[in-house]
Amino acid sequence: MYVNNGTGELKQILLSEPSNVQGAEQLNEIAKKWEMEAIDETLVKQEFRQLRELYVKLGVEVNVVTPPETMPHAVFARDLGGCVKEGVVLGNFKRNIRKTETKFFQAALEELNISVIGEVVGEGTFEGGDFAFLNERTLAVGLLDRTNEAGFQQLQTILEPLGYILHAVPMKAEYLHLDMCFNLVTPDTAIAYKKGLPATFLEVLDDLGITLIEGGESEVFHHGYNVQALGNRQVISLKQNTKINQAMRQREIEVHEIDITETLKLGGGIHCMTFPLKRI
Repeated sequence: MYVNNGTGELKQILLSEPSNVQGAEQLNEIAKKWEMEAIDETLVKQEFRQLRELYVKLGVEVNVVTPPETMPHAVFARDLGGCVKEGVVLGNFKRNIRKTETKFFQAALEELNISVIGEVVGEGTFEGGDFAFLNERTLAVGLLDRTNEAGFQQLQTILEPLGYILHAVPMKAEYLHLDMCFNLVTPDTAIAYKKGLPATFLEVLDDLGITLIEGGESEVFHHGYNVQALGNRQVISLKQNTKINQAMRQREIEVHEIDITETLKLGGGIHCMTFPLKRI
């Protein structure tokens, strides 16, 4: 068994070290708000070490890979695909600059003896930031900027025979990925920009008994929803997300804060950096 759900105890992850990020193209609207500011690679690497050390402190097994300098965006390992209990479905990056990451991450998974059960190919695009468990058999797939309908249909072909139910979540492309707007933090609680979610998805959440901690649109662009659930009512969140962190604590969720700001200039946060390999 690999990843059994979205909020069980996180046991093992894959992280990808920052490489050549100081000259990286800022690929999305979230990153572009910093496009006039240089990226400090030394600081990005320091933030990466802090995140890795926090995971180790919290008892999570961390596997680290080092990409070549031609893959500056590989630091966002989440986007390589999606992991279910049977294994990994490899994605298909939309942007050409990221396409070579697939073989790199596939080799890393093979080295770790992680099974690959499928791959999105051809006209279909799919990135792991759009992949979310709602419960052990129900998955949400964001259709924003990086995952398209053809990719969603391929995911259905791969995962529905295994007993999974997939729900498409179309949203504004400028929000980039589903995990920038929505994340499950306990089995029955999610943090989200509710006004940006389609009514059909809100109905699915209601049917599943999932309630929302709501925030505004500005949190999308400040990585306020991009947290990592650890299981046992614990999450890792950015220190700057004071309102959402306070709201989670009011729901008796333990929030481990980390002060990451420089990495955000590349357009991703804690959840984007973390690919789950085992969650029980």
